[in-house]
Amino acid sequence: MIKHLDDKAIIKLFNQGGSASNDAFTQIVTHYGPILYNQIRALAKNHEWTNDILQNVFVKVFQNLSTFKGDAALYTWMYRIARNESLNFLEKEKRRTGVDIDAPLLEILAGHDVLDATTPELISNILQEAIATLPEKQAAVFQLKYFEDLKYKEISQKLNTSEGALKANFHHAKQKIEKFILTRLNH
Repeated sequence: MIKHLDDKAIIKLFNQGGSASNDAFTQIVTHYGPILYNQIRALAKNHEWTNDILQNVFVKVFQNLSTFKGDAALYTWMYRIARNESLNFLEKEKRRTGVDIDAPLLEILAGHDVLDATTPELISNILQEAIATLPEKQAAVFQLKYFEDLKYKEISQKLNTSEGALKANFHHAKQKIEKFILTRLNH
C-alpha cells in the first residue's frame, strides 16, 4: 500500500502536471473518497445519488486543485465542495421530481403522535437536517466526531485547527442540534 502524503505534498505533486498529477489525484480519491462518501450519503440518503454527487465533487476538485491556496486543510476545502454539491444536487432533484425528500418529517409536523411516529429513520433524517443548518466548521467537526468517531487530535490534524476550538465547535453543534431536534419533535 502506498503511504498517504500530507496536503502540501499532494498539492506539490499535483502541480507538477502529467503523471504526477494523476498520482496526486489518486492519493486524494483513495484517502478522502470514503470519508466524503459517508458525509455525502448522510445528506443524500441514497447510494446512487451519493455516487453521482461524489463524482461531481472529484471533478470539481480536479478542475480547481491547481488554484487551491492552502488557507484551510485540503479536507476542509473538499468538505465544503461536497456539502455544496450535495445541497445543490438534492435541490435540483427535488425540483425535477416534485417529490419532497423530507416527507417523513412533514408527516410528523402534520400532527401524528410524535412518540408513536418516532422511528430511527425519522431521527436520522431530522439529525441530517439539523446538521445542514450548522455553520460549515461546526458541521465538519460534528460529522467527524459523531459519525467517524475520530479523536479531537485526529480532527485537529484533518481540519488544521486547535483541539480547543474543535471542542468548542462540537459543543455548540451539539447544543444547536439538540435544540433543532426537540423543536421538530415538539411541533
